[in-house]
Amino acid sequence: RAATLPLTAIEETLPVASAQVKSCLILAALAAGGVSTLREPGPSRDHTERMLAAMGAEIRAEGLTVKVAPLRRPLAPLRMTLPGDISSAAFLLVAAALVPGSELCVRDVGVNPTRTGILDVLREMGARITVENPRVVAGEPVGDVRLVAAPLQAVRVGGDTVVRMIDEFPVFAVAACFASGVTEVRDAEELRYKETDRISVLCGELKALGVRVTERRDGFTIEGGTLAGGACDARGDHRLAMSLALAGLSAPSPVTVHHAEILNESFPDFAGQLKGLGATVR
Repeated sequence: RAATLPLTAIEETLPVASAQVKSCLILAALAAGGVSTLREPGPSRDHTERMLAAMGAEIRAEGLTVKVAPLRRPLAPLRMTLPGDISSAAFLLVAAALVPGSELCVRDVGVNPTRTGILDVLREMGARITVENPRVVAGEPVGDVRLVAAPLQAVRVGGDTVVRMIDEFPVFAVAACFASGVTEVRDAEELRYKETDRISVLCGELKALGVRVTERRDGFTIEGGTLAGGACDARGDHRLAMSLALAGLSAPSPVTVHHAEILNESFPDFAGQLKGLGATVR
């Protein structure tokens, strides 16, 4: 309402790195009476900043600080095609990584550097990954992601990389089950506050499949080469459902995921995509 505007510009340091909180403050700052300064203790996703800048907003990012000026004119409309979600693409890429001799290209994927931790980690594990046809769409980096399977090696993941792949840890954990050596994850306590306590639930369901996994307060360790197959449960978590299903691609015996229908929340054609790539899914 006009009686409540303009808002007061602020200089704020967020207690945690949160793209959601940051985005709320950025939108409010567009209606403030001066330049607002927002600081984060660590990196977070920057989709909001990129989109608003493409629409004409005066937003400047300097490291972990974002400065937002009030709007001088209405935001300009955008015509854009939304890129594919890298979190969904990650399931298909890991599927290819688990099957020797595979090569897969997922087209038109958003490759925002705040989201590509999973690509960096899969490369470190040994998968051959390239981003082809790179371009920018409404401020967002987009490309075609190609993966060529290769033997996977265990890795250590922690620090800022965790934020850049926070939604991909379930599928990364399945990849780690087929890597040579012991994979270690640290600094990922945020996983306990997702749709489920993803550390506890993920470790429990991997154990049900025979994996030697150790739960830690802020992560877990996985001994590669120990997944046997069997039955597990999605536990109401769509990402866990899809990740556990991928375990069956290379397990020595079939994998059954109970209550897997939860995956329809985010990737309703998941089974269809896997079948299209040659997997047997029932």
